[in-house]
Amino acid sequence: MENNTHFNLIYEPIDINKYYNLALSPECGAVSMFSGITRNYFENKTVIKLSYEAYEEMVYSELKKIEDYIRTTFNVCKIIFIHRLGEVKVSESSILIIISSNHRVDSLKAVEYGINKLKELIPIWKKETYSEDSGGDSEWKENKEFLHSK
Repeated sequence: MENNTHFNLIYEPIDINKYYNLALSPECGAVSMFSGITRNYFENKTVIKLSYEAYEEMVYSELKKIEDYIRTTFNVCKIIFIHRLGEVKVSESSILIIISSNHRVDSLKAVEYGINKLKELIPIWKKETYSEDSGGDSEWKENKEFLHSK
């Protein structure tokens, strides 16, 4: 049986084409994608990189719950969740979600649900490192939407 779900935490740059090709399926006419990119600023500070850490066992457990909901709610073919750990430089992708479906509505809604739930449920933390002209310090952050801290 073909693997229709791919979850992975990785330390190397995300190869979007590789994962896009994994999402392709002859019976599916739509592939929707979200890629979160490190931007170069936050609250008037120049960001030079992000660093990510995760509680890996819990990440996979929570991703399985998200997958189960997506599969019971939307008519999807393949689900791919990739998240970087370690250093992610400006303009690099830290998160990639790709979902294929028969029609665009299901894949678009599933990707939106996936990123929103990931932000709420997945125990991944980031540290922003700022340039010298912004103080040169760094700051650990969790997602504002993360429910486990409330």
